[in-house]
Amino acid sequence: MSEIPQCTRFVGIDLHKHFVVVAAVDAQQNLVHKPSRRISLDDFPTWAAQHLGAQDAVVLEATSNAWWCHDQVAPLVGRAVVANPLQVKWIAAAAVKTDKHDAIKLAKLLAANLIPEVWVPPQPVRELRALLSHRYALVRQQTATKNRLHSILHRHNLTPPAGDLFAQHNREWWDHLDASPTERLRARHDVATLEHLRQQLTDLDTELGRLSMITPWREQLPYLVQLPGFALLSAMTVLAAIGTISRFPSAKKLVGYAGLGAGVHNSGQSHRDGHITKQGRRDLRRVLIQSAWAAVNTQPYWKTEFERLARRKPQGVAIVAIARKLLVAVWHVLSERAADHHADPVMVAAKLMRWSWQLTPEQ
Repeated sequence: MSEIPQCTRFVGIDLHKHFVVVAAVDAQQNLVHKPSRRISLDDFPTWAAQHLGAQDAVVLEATSNAWWCHDQVAPLVGRAVVANPLQVKWIAAAAVKTDKHDAIKLAKLLAANLIPEVWVPPQPVRELRALLSHRYALVRQQTATKNRLHSILHRHNLTPPAGDLFAQHNREWWDHLDASPTERLRARHDVATLEHLRQQLTDLDTELGRLSMITPWREQLPYLVQLPGFALLSAMTVLAAIGTISRFPSAKKLVGYAGLGAGVHNSGQSHRDGHITKQGRRDLRRVLIQSAWAAVNTQPYWKTEFERLARRKPQGVAIVAIARKLLVAVWHVLSERAADHHADPVMVAAKLMRWSWQLTPEQ
């Protein structure tokens, strides 16, 4: 956390869904603006323009509408900070908790330069993260719907047709299911839901393809696609989680951000390495594990590395180690804008050609 230059007032904003409460202290942590009445979010931009200035440093906690609030105050003040709410709670746990106390607490922590900050992503990163989160939710809904349909078959001991059970040509089979009218109704609804979800996912993938061809993603994506186990979706997921690779001065920092680093217990003469911390972006860990499995199944170098690790570790632990190594490779290719030393040129060329064939650049 860096020093706050040229700021004489430190403003804490306790942000809620429909209102904010504001307090401010000076550099000696004396209260110079008592906690305000609740200011509605509709009135907040006007209030901020009237009461905040370049001498102010502002802090608010990361919540669902934190980016909106940050965008309102950032152009007005000397510095705008978004705090990590979990770490703030750990630093300043209090027996008395009210909106006013929270606003004062944030202001005093900022004046003391003790705010654990989170990175404020620019608009393209926010939109890509939201799109991928929406896609993941639809995939989970699709999986749950398929599981319900499978459950009907198991309950009634029905033999499904050959091939893809949920393909369009099997729609008639589901419509005439050998079950009660109630079960057929549920099945029809679930099949209709699957068709709807399939179209929505197609639309989402088309939009991901469009985004991959525009700034800032098109300059970075080819470096990730060259890595084994990475395709358009996995590469865009990694880029959305990272935002900009310049935030990470080393590969170790990126590994820690993903929660793939090993936990350590070091006390006195006792030293013990533990499991991975999992204190990081879950979506980044998930896609790295998936890419690691694909890499060890398709690329000789990564397959050899996995077999070497699996001789002395459980497979689950070995694949996490591969995911960690793969993330280190991600850091190097993005930071250095370089080719992967272990890449298969033929496979890389095929993936890049497939990407260019499937997508149409923005006009």
